[in-house]
Amino acid sequence: MDLGASSGRVIRGLVGPDRIELAEVHRFPNTPVTEGGTLTWDFAAIEAEVRRGLELAGPLDGIGIDSWAVDYGLIGSDGALLDNPVHYRDTRTQGVPERVHQRISAQRLYALTGIQQQPFNTVFQLAAAAGSPELEAAERILLIPDLLSYRLTGIAGTEVTNASTTGLLDPATRSWSQEIAQATGIDTAKFAPLRGPADTPAGFARHLGVSVPVYAVGSHDTASAVAAVPATTPNFAYISSGTWSLVGLELPAPVLTEASRQANFTNEIGIDGTVRYLRNVMGLWLLQECLRTWNAEAQLTTLLSAAADARPRRSVIDATEPAFLAPGDMPGRIAAACVAAGQPEPRNRVEVVRCILDSLALAYRDALSDAMRLTGRTVDVVHVVGGGALNELLCQLTADACGLPVVAGPIEAAALGNILIQARSAGLMDGSLTDLRGLIAATATLRRYEPSS
Repeated sequence: MDLGASSGRVIRGLVGPDRIELAEVHRFPNTPVTEGGTLTWDFAAIEAEVRRGLELAGPLDGIGIDSWAVDYGLIGSDGALLDNPVHYRDTRTQGVPERVHQRISAQRLYALTGIQQQPFNTVFQLAAAAGSPELEAAERILLIPDLLSYRLTGIAGTEVTNASTTGLLDPATRSWSQEIAQATGIDTAKFAPLRGPADTPAGFARHLGVSVPVYAVGSHDTASAVAAVPATTPNFAYISSGTWSLVGLELPAPVLTEASRQANFTNEIGIDGTVRYLRNVMGLWLLQECLRTWNAEAQLTTLLSAAADARPRRSVIDATEPAFLAPGDMPGRIAAACVAAGQPEPRNRVEVVRCILDSLALAYRDALSDAMRLTGRTVDVVHVVGGGALNELLCQLTADACGLPVVAGPIEAAALGNILIQARSAGLMDGSLTDLRGLIAATATLRRYEPSS
């Protein structure tokens, strides 16, 4: 199960020594709902769609779940979900980071966790919820993939790749930071026990009359996606490109320097003891939200073709700016940002699309340049995985901006990483992360973009 912020997929994988095949058996929209003025996830609908996908999948040897990060559900003493999980784009955390920093500084938070400051980080969500009846009544706090795993198995756990995004986990010790817990008043004991990807099964689900193991894969979808980067050299960078773009390097240890904090990089736990050193960029959310505003989703191919042929007026925006986080009138906000920066205002939809893609490519360049500067690493190739690998114009603009070749694909990277870790956990295949990537490099459909001279 690969759950994204805009859609979910149930994908069946077939793995052998020299092959991996995927078949999407169910796809469904993941549409947030507003309850009492709060933006939430419709978790009952998500669970129902996942169970429907399992019915369609047929006999299975294992199940793995990955999803977006930071959001959580609250479980009461009777084991039931107390309320829908709040959406990370809800406004409840406005002003909360500043209040938290009065008790523990931003510098100290970063030194302890290495997590990029985002207003929706779990530490700030929990601080915003402090004193609420739901949080007071909760016996367990479960991150989204752990919540779904719990609903399937009855066993509660907290998988570390997702836990590392919360702003509460020490990436060096891989345990909850009690200093942060004490400073913020957050009871980390309410989180279920930590567990790692590729550990023994997280539990067992009843499926088609038999017991099927549910594995703790890289439950943060980016952790699974990065595991599926088809790298054949250690000097690679990655862009996990979807609603968000996660741009960075794979490292053996976190970088917790003040310079790294000021550059707004995050250190998240990956597969096999790795660290995903990356910067969050707003990603294709900018384009998706424009298309929604225009009611023009079906026109995307035409708009991209016209944007490729257009002579851009070099209007760009800061694709890391929190002002673009919330839904609603994205074209208007982009135009206003261009005008505020003294740049030409995009005149039509094609110019808005080109502005977005140019801005993303430049944001990727800046992120990779900063990552190399802060780590002393060099990069020979940039791998773009996820849905953004289909966007030929964005891939070419990225190669041009970075001055590096871009290898695009696989598209379903999160599902591939999820399934490969399952297969290895089940003893169906052996090997290191490098070996798993070699299988993907040998079997996936990839496209290479060279920088324009």
